[in-house]
Amino acid sequence: MTVDAVLIAGPTASGKSQAALALARAVGGVVINADSMQIYREAPILTAMPSDVDRAAAPHLLYGHASVKEPYSTGRYREDAQHALAEVRASSRVPIFAGGTGLYFSALTEGIADIPQIPSEIRTRVRAHLEKIGVAALHAQLARRDSETAARLRPSDPQRVLRAFEVFEATGKPLAHWQGAGGKAILGGLRLARFVIDVPRPELRARIEERFKAMFFNGALREAAALKGLDPALPAAKILGLRELWAVQEGKLSEAEAIERAVTVTRQYAKRQSTWFRNRMADWDRLDSNGAADIISRVAV
Repeated sequence: MTVDAVLIAGPTASGKSQAALALARAVGGVVINADSMQIYREAPILTAMPSDVDRAAAPHLLYGHASVKEPYSTGRYREDAQHALAEVRASSRVPIFAGGTGLYFSALTEGIADIPQIPSEIRTRVRAHLEKIGVAALHAQLARRDSETAARLRPSDPQRVLRAFEVFEATGKPLAHWQGAGGKAILGGLRLARFVIDVPRPELRARIEERFKAMFFNGALREAAALKGLDPALPAAKILGLRELWAVQEGKLSEAEAIERAVTVTRQYAKRQSTWFRNRMADWDRLDSNGAADIISRVAV
């Protein structure tokens, strides 16, 4: 191996998890999660978490290690990834980071803001305030305090609006201040192989539809039912397909309608991921749907 770590990014359903698994088996590596939804133990189907068979074939870390009820953040991921990296390097194995969350890769390769931890009493108070006035009104209040951050957030996004508001409440400084402060990159100083799996859009769209239908018939509806009542301000509330499946249980959508809408939402998300990778990770090596074989041929030497 001529590198210290491998990073494999890609939009949802692009095949990055399988590429990482194939590489791990070829070089004796360990797959480390870099996807913000696959951290949740209660949603293995909806988040397309690596299966038990995959985990038996090669070690996997940071999958299903948090609860959907936790306000898991990129800062928490940075800490967890640091520990995972140290564990893998101490065992003289190759760390292989795989996922689709751009901010997680930023934490790995560029560093992120070292935002102070939000006291629980402030978090509780701000959440109660959100429930009372609604996300649009909270966004308006945020705009008066932190106009730069508010301008980047959708007024309908409770998770991010809440996060920005509670940071200001806790620190007296805008989120933009902390984000501009930067931080130490987890993988700083290491030799890296960095790949983005860039599947042609028609193929990716077909994969997304096929995968969600498989999820649905393999228990996604039951999994979503167990998550009913989840706080919409929590990061886990963004699990793709969750709202559409809840609508089925509430009698608002038929199963066919829910599948169609969830596939559309997932395709839109994949497009946003691809835009991030194109703009923020332009210098990473691009691979097509044959990514696994290409990565092995480039890295396993």
